Amino acid sequence: MTGKIPQIVAPDSAGLARAAEMIRAGGLVAVPTETVYGLAARADSAEAVAGIYRAKGRPDFNPLIVHVASLEQARALARMDARAEKLAEQFWPGPLTIVLPLAPGAAVAPAVTAGLPTIAVRMPAHPVMRSLLELCGMPLAAPSANRSGAVSPTCAEHVARSLGAAVPLIVDGGTCAKGLESTIQALRDDGSWNLLRPGPIAESELAAVLGPCAIPGDGGIEAPGQLASHYAPGKPVRLDATDAAPDEFVIGFGAITGDVSLSPAGDLAEAAAQLYACLHKASAARQPRIAVAPIPQTGIGVAINDRLRRAAV
Repeated sequence: MTGKIPQIVAPDSAGLARAAEMIRAGGLVAVPTETVYGLAARADSAEAVAGIYRAKGRPDFNPLIVHVASLEQARALARMDARAEKLAEQFWPGPLTIVLPLAPGAAVAPAVTAGLPTIAVRMPAHPVMRSLLELCGMPLAAPSANRSGAVSPTCAEHVARSLGAAVPLIVDGGTCAKGLESTIQALRDDGSWNLLRPGPIAESELAAVLGPCAIPGDGGIEAPGQLASHYAPGKPVRLDATDAAPDEFVIGFGAITGDVSLSPAGDLAEAAAQLYACLHKASAARQPRIAVAPIPQTGIGVAINDRLRRAAV
């Protein structure tokens, strides 16, 4: 990292036009989605995708999500069967990523899929990201805009602090509404499906469309967010804490107030939206360790606990 800082622009016509021009030229731009901020680059350029990996320090076996503006773009990248079409109708635009067989001749750099025969596709709902996709006129690879394995960013300041000069331009769209990365689901050729990463869309919602989820796979990396250690704040993290030691920064929930709280009211949706902001505050705090209050293992609490377990590894 150098002493330089990225330029932050407003999500107006001038800011978006500049961002689209930079991306079309093969550059990187951080942009908000409804989940977290993404580090966007054109998905069809090996050089541009390599820039994502360099900026994030990301392992090359970890595939990237490709964001699309339309079903037509998705169909050009992946083999969309009837199940995928039904999921798209139900949940797109929105925080669902579907892992599908790569379409023959799909215009994506090999590093996007990390050598796998599948591709992870999502149609985001955030108006800023959707406007950028339309202006660029092409699918964009866009993992979270932070150093690999670190806490994901939910505001422009988080991006600037994590990536610094590695990202030249940030489009500031405010705080992300969901605050938690997309649900990732894989559709299998045998008609089954797997939940690869829990997120804002619960497994029960997917099961209502497709039937019960299959038994989890063998643990191989098929999609982002599956590394055992991920979302790490750089300090030891103790989970399910009902008390605290003097050297611990406490992230509370409900009746456990803490130094900060995911949700004083015990609201899981609010907790999801606040999770990474709280982890960023804990990372910057003077205390050398972090304690997190218990989070119910229901609904979006499953996804919150998944991120916390990986942060604690």
